[in-house]
Parts: sequence; structure tokens; C-alpha cells
Amino acid sequence: MCMTSPTDLTPARITMYGAAWCGDCRRSKSLLDRRGVEYDYVDLEVVVEGAERAKAISGRTNIPVVVFPDGTHFTEPTDAELGAKLDAFELDQDGAAA
Repeated sequence: MCMTSPTDLTPARITMYGAAWCGDCRRSKSLLDRRGVEYDYVDLEVVVEGAERAKAISGRTNIPVVVFPDGTHFTEPTDAELGAKLDAFELDQDGAAA
């Protein structure tokens, strides 16, 4: 589900909060990588406050949390949801660059 994030937690580029042990995280990370998306990855096993930041954004403890610069985020997105958002995001970026 795509939702709006609090303004102070909106990144300058896509940020994904996840962990290696999480199958949904590996799937979403793989999709971002396959599409050549530039993003910041916050490894919740390494970044101590990362889980707190992800929960502050989503209001949940589920991962992955993928945050977009437009202030929206997904928690546990399907490949179809994330792909559609990436398509829209890329269109917005192309339009902004023109």
C-alpha cells in the first residue's frame, strides 16, 4: 500500500529499509537492482536506528519499506506495485529534467 510519509522523513532519492533475512526485502531489492534504480539501502541489521526510522515512516514493523522523494512509501510492496510506482517515478523524473 502506498502512503505519504512525514515530511522530515522524505529522502532526496529512493530509500529502501530492509534486511538480508527478509524474502520480501530481497525480492524488492532485486527489482530495484534489475531496473538500474539508484537508491539508498538501509540494512536494518547494521543501522541501529534504521528500524525505528522505517517504523516512523510506515507506522508498522513490516519490511521492506521503500520511500520515494515525493513523500510516498510502500510497505511490503508486490513487484507489480513497486514496478508501477517506479514507472511513474521515472516519468516524473524525465518530465522534470526536460
